[in-house]
Amino acid sequence: MSRLNEESLRIANEIINRYPIKKSALIPLLHLAQEQEGWVTDQAMRHIAEILGVTPAEVLGTCSFYEMFKRSPVGEYQVNVCHGISCHLLGAENLLHHAEDTLGIKEGETTQDGKFSLEGVECIAACTEAPCLQVNYRYQNKVTTSDFNELVQEIIDGERSDIPKHGSLAKVRQNISPERLAGIEPVEHAEQPEWLNRNGQDS
Repeated sequence: MSRLNEESLRIANEIINRYPIKKSALIPLLHLAQEQEGWVTDQAMRHIAEILGVTPAEVLGTCSFYEMFKRSPVGEYQVNVCHGISCHLLGAENLLHHAEDTLGIKEGETTQDGKFSLEGVECIAACTEAPCLQVNYRYQNKVTTSDFNELVQEIIDGERSDIPKHGSLAKVRQNISPERLAGIEPVEHAEQPEWLNRNGQDS
């Protein structure tokens, strides 16, 4: 369990510099912490609070609100099987039970080798592709039990380079050179928008 390391801190400062208010970088920094460890540690949340000048409670409140942020270790590959109504009607329950049998774990557990975690989740907005699941939030659509077996074996064999390990937000990190930054102006110096100058005259 650790704070942001030196490289993560360097990237964090780059991210913060893109925002007129430091607190706006909270979610990107949580992603960065998760990318470092595979999950968001308490120490990392306290470190983020220090960097952004907010309370640890504010960081925890945001981290705990979003399902994609994990506050305890999970497998390298987080398997989320959708059991929303469309997926449910097209066999999601059978697919989830098959996943449990294939991985040798129950929903909510992680394999002993730390490779896979399994969860049943609510609608993931791919109803026309039911039954569907995500592996590290990468969609797999119209999944049959044989498709699931093939997917798991491909991951084990290292044949799914399109699915990075849990916590990796993207393969290419955004890099904006200073000359291309979009003129960020501190809020306290910004002009008041015209619509605010009306003072309720249109009501």
